[in-house]
Amino acid sequence: MAIEKALSSNIRFLLLEADTQLMLLQTYLREEDASLIQRMTERSAYAYNLNLRIQNNYMEQMSTQGESDSMTFRTLATISSEIIRLTDLSRECLLQWANLGEQHQLDLACYHSPIQHIRKSIHLIENALLHRDTRLALQISLSERKLSQQCKKLLKIYTKKLRHKKYTDDLLTGLFSTRTLAQIGDILLRISESIISNNLGQPMDIQRFHALQETVAAWKGEDVIEHMDIQSIAETRSGSGISSLQDRDKKQPLVIYKDGDKRKLKKELQGAEIWQRAYPGLAPRIFAYHSRGEGASLVIEHLRGMTFEKIVLHEPVYIMTEALKALGKTLNGVWGEGQSKRPKRAEFVRQTRKRLADVYAVHPSFRHKKSELCGKKIASFESLLQAAEKIEKELAVPRSVLIHGDFNIDNILYDPKHQRIHFIDLHRSTYMDYVQDISVFMVSHYRLQVFDASQRRRIRKQACDFYRIMKKFARKNQDNTFDIRLALGLARSFATSTRFILDPLMAQRMFLRARYLLEQVIACDPNQVESYQLTIKELFSD
Repeated sequence: MAIEKALSSNIRFLLLEADTQLMLLQTYLREEDASLIQRMTERSAYAYNLNLRIQNNYMEQMSTQGESDSMTFRTLATISSEIIRLTDLSRECLLQWANLGEQHQLDLACYHSPIQHIRKSIHLIENALLHRDTRLALQISLSERKLSQQCKKLLKIYTKKLRHKKYTDDLLTGLFSTRTLAQIGDILLRISESIISNNLGQPMDIQRFHALQETVAAWKGEDVIEHMDIQSIAETRSGSGISSLQDRDKKQPLVIYKDGDKRKLKKELQGAEIWQRAYPGLAPRIFAYHSRGEGASLVIEHLRGMTFEKIVLHEPVYIMTEALKALGKTLNGVWGEGQSKRPKRAEFVRQTRKRLADVYAVHPSFRHKKSELCGKKIASFESLLQAAEKIEKELAVPRSVLIHGDFNIDNILYDPKHQRIHFIDLHRSTYMDYVQDISVFMVSHYRLQVFDASQRRRIRKQACDFYRIMKKFARKNQDNTFDIRLALGLARSFATSTRFILDPLMAQRMFLRARYLLEQVIACDPNQVESYQLTIKELFSD
């Protein structure tokens, strides 16, 4: 919906009221007239009534217009609440100054300029909203920066003067009122961010906006962010935001924009570059990378295709078959060709132990010491890990290849039109035992929180079919310890994935499978590890 349709007279009057109260504040700085306190207090009811009407209108519109217009109405409601908070802080400043004695030594004139910055920002809000003007919204954020600088300067002066222990009460009032003005600056920043978010169609703070702006400029060679459509796609567990970008005239292809922790995105950049050099076309190309402080952002090629999660849950069986066949062919090519000189163990037990604290935080009942049931001793999970680790260290790893590192079913795409596989989210790519990827892929099927019986059968079928494909690959490459290493990998993934599962029954089933696999590995004759066989169908049955 166009913002002018939702921008009622109420919010215009509220902005005017906020400016009037700030003007009264400036008048008090000049005249120190106590009657202004009553005038300002009396006006507060009017502002509150305006805000109440805006909030009620927001609720009414949301119930009738639906989600399609939610961002616009939410923006107006947010700005209205922030303006009310601004008027509250303005009165608070006035009351603080009113408590000064008649012979006070506080120079109130120094507050005129900060308040003027606030008033200029208030005057920008309506036009920034009406015209969806991001540049005006940015000017509001710049006013906050100037206001913050002025407040810091005043705080430094007052703190220095306090050391002389003269006019302490006056100086403390100065400190408090300066801090109050700084809080108004925070309000201006949030208003700026709300307008920018509305313009872009997704939540966006100033830091994130500048990262987006600079990354797009690095990609396009100019600042064209205002001419692009941006759609939020997802937020990852690690806090990265994922959006799609495209020119509004759609002359340029769709791309993916990611922003988040610099360390993770730097690794994703490096991972994508490694895959592009080794296997062009399998991973997305990186069009631009930009870092800013502790954050970073990427513009990434948009690859066509469906995730394996979508395939297993929604697509016909023949698509499942085609997709698995294409994945098997791709992995045979990647892992069959690429072999590092020094095999590297996955160290599944170490990985499991590293995440156990997070597992126990979600499921404290999983933590228990040695116990006994009907005369049979039950080992603790930690003791099972300790025993399994000794066996793992003796297992031969025939090859280390370039693995994805986070081979979940939502990180692998299948393009049915061209029957091609693509990998995304490559921040954990490295050279390691390929069983790492296989175990993650299989358990990421099982942990799907879908409980329909027919869909669970589809999930089991895809996981088991994938196992058979990779088992065939292992035999072809004389990998004689494939099954027992995979048992440890599956145990690791079953156990650690429970930290993302709140359903107690499902989490318990997964954790018990991890225990079962560890017990199976421990019970295996050290001289017969090559004959160990996994019972995949039973493991993936509910």
